[in-house]
Amino acid sequence: MKVPFIFGAAFAAIAIAGAAPSAAHGIGETVTPHFEQSIPNIPGKSVVALVVNYAPGGASPSHIHAKSAFIFGYVLSGAIESQVNDGPRRVYRTGESFYEPPGSRHPVSRNASRSKPASLLAVFVVDSSEKDLTTAVQQNHHQGEKHE
Repeated sequence: MKVPFIFGAAFAAIAIAGAAPSAAHGIGETVTPHFEQSIPNIPGKSVVALVVNYAPGGASPSHIHAKSAFIFGYVLSGAIESQVNDGPRRVYRTGESFYEPPGSRHPVSRNASRSKPASLLAVFVVDSSEKDLTTAVQQNHHQGEKHE
């Protein structure tokens, strides 16, 4: 392994941790950066991976993602209830996945259980210039919740 590669990898890890530290965004939700890399054969695009951990009953606020973001979600553990745009709510279990096309609204993303934790890997393919990957959306009415 070459020394410049080691320094480059260490600098990238520090930059990712400093730019988006592990933080709570919703109630019982913690988002941790996992990976970020520009895509060499697609100039101006990057891949960003985040791990979203939900405590029992935890949820993300209704949100939208960066306009350029194509998102692949993969359930690492537990069960995640998700809704994209005006589509149906669906519960995804360990090993299942879903996607969100660019410009989508994500009104529901939460742990489907009040007794067990859940986690999700969210992989974004996004314009490298996009820094705000998620923006909360105010809701005008309360949506009913169902828990397992």
